[in-house]
Amino acid sequence: MSRLQLQKQLVGLFLASSPSVWWSPTRRRLLSTRSLLAKRRNKKKRKMEKREDLRSILPYLPVVMRSSTLFWPSHVVEALKELARGPLHSHVDSGHILFTAIEDIRNSLSLSSNSLAPSTSLGYSLFFDELMTREESRKWFEEVVPALGSLLLRLPSLLEAHYENADKVLNVGAMIGTGLRMLDSQEAGIVFLSRELIAALLGCSLFCLFPDHDRYMKQLQIINFDQLFAYGIYSFSFSLSLYEDYSQKQESKIRCIIHYFQRISSDMPKGVVSLERKVLPFEGDADLISYPNSNFWSTSAIPLCKFEVHTSGHIEDQSGEAVEVDFANKYLGGGALGRGCVQEEIRFMVSPELIAGMLFLTAMEENEAIDIVGVERFSSYTGYASSFRFSGDYVDERDVDNLGRRKTRIVAIDALCSPGMRQYREKFVLREINKAFCGFLYQFKYQKYQKILQENGWSSEQFDASTLTYMETSEEEISNHEFEKFQNNYQRMEQGNNIGVATGNWGCSAFGGDPELKAIIQWLAASQALRPFIAYYTFGLEALQNLDELSAGNIFSLRWTCFDVKILSRNFGFDIVQVASWILSQRWTVGDLWNMLIEYSTKRSKGETTVGFLQWLLPSLYGHGARFNSSNSP
Repeated sequence: MSRLQLQKQLVGLFLASSPSVWWSPTRRRLLSTRSLLAKRRNKKKRKMEKREDLRSILPYLPVVMRSSTLFWPSHVVEALKELARGPLHSHVDSGHILFTAIEDIRNSLSLSSNSLAPSTSLGYSLFFDELMTREESRKWFEEVVPALGSLLLRLPSLLEAHYENADKVLNVGAMIGTGLRMLDSQEAGIVFLSRELIAALLGCSLFCLFPDHDRYMKQLQIINFDQLFAYGIYSFSFSLSLYEDYSQKQESKIRCIIHYFQRISSDMPKGVVSLERKVLPFEGDADLISYPNSNFWSTSAIPLCKFEVHTSGHIEDQSGEAVEVDFANKYLGGGALGRGCVQEEIRFMVSPELIAGMLFLTAMEENEAIDIVGVERFSSYTGYASSFRFSGDYVDERDVDNLGRRKTRIVAIDALCSPGMRQYREKFVLREINKAFCGFLYQFKYQKYQKILQENGWSSEQFDASTLTYMETSEEEISNHEFEKFQNNYQRMEQGNNIGVATGNWGCSAFGGDPELKAIIQWLAASQALRPFIAYYTFGLEALQNLDELSAGNIFSLRWTCFDVKILSRNFGFDIVQVASWILSQRWTVGDLWNMLIEYSTKRSKGETTVGFLQWLLPSLYGHGARFNSSNSP
């Protein structure tokens, strides 16, 4: 050994045994920081294992957790890596081989192939190998499938990041949980999901990776896409596979979903989506509006809001910031992932991010609604039900709010199904108006109104009568100083106060309700919820005039005993505009119109009248004498 080598060894031993020399202040700070970060990471992981929200949803997710870490089983990781490398490595270049790869991944997750719908494999083969053009198929397998493989590999880390930040989303003083969790019936709450996480979850749906053994018992919707490619959700439907019973509308539904994956694989959307279960408590709550009774409605002094009618266009085409009503099934999404293709299912196809709610939102009860904010529309379409067709890309230009959500607000409310004559009984009119009220109500807004009421020393009558009237009164006409003060306070409230309701024939067509009854019910609910206007889309009543084309109507074999469609042969939009204008000219309150509606419904349920509400209220529109003079009110 040379002298130089010996010196280096001695210096090395000296440095190793001399902390004061080797542990410089800079290195000590660096190692201390690393240690602190490692401790924080371990603490977060231990905390995640104890999270009730994660524990509630974990049995319904395809990933597993061990030692506070979420991960894919090793065989799944390898399979996804192969997909991510492209068809030259994975050999996945057809629908048949894709489904074989899906089955292999499902086997690695111990998911039974028997739980998939019959003909699922044939449906995947038919769509990707025959219905797609050769160029579409090439791009799908060379570009989109590898991108989805990479995205699913990131699902565990996306979920961990989600839970680490879940309680910070709202940035409010009180702790409000926003993490992904099971939101059961009567459990009011909100979940915020990044749009990238939603994309990963929908990728799992496409690959049929969600466990489904307990979803039915939990009153949860199907979430895998096997039935979308195979058959409808209705247990009494036979031979309804895409392969065995091809239909263009079913192909178009799948094309909407595939188009979504094509878009997000090349440009992952930013921002978040919020999904909220809203509940009107049956029992009294000092801080919340409870489930109203008939007296609540009959004594309401709140004025009716504006009523706008649109005889063309669709709800989702509205250019303002109105809440868009989803004519929902009690199971969110209805037949979206089966063979359903009416209003709700179409909305879910053109905005597939809505499907994420089907993962964790159980069936709605009569006092519940579901509110979803932030989804993007990706597809254009034409037609309705059997005539539904995918017609290409859609560029959604809605702005984003300060929480990162696109300003698209959708509320899902389920109406009575096939109600017949019982829909005119007060009990069921009350059920429907409270359902709509739950969906349209913004509880926080009510609390702010109550605070202003107390600060100004107003009575409830003064409060109710002026809250919406001011919007139709110019500042020059207002002479009361206190009211001007109220108006200024009102205008400084959250922006959401000026958001109306965009709706239409909710609970009609496939559900079998009376459009005139439902229109008035929604108007009352929107007014009571302090919405400034209701924009009513009649759809030209196509859905009512072509009942034979409604697949859902055929499946349920509806008998339209509740009302005669012939009463709508006139211009429904024109009639309701005339009636609404007359009612507003009389300055009716919510209570006034409710009482008239109950009087009509009672007569209708007893068989004392057979005409629609509009004709009963204003016979002059139909060539008879008016029930009220223009100068009278009830």
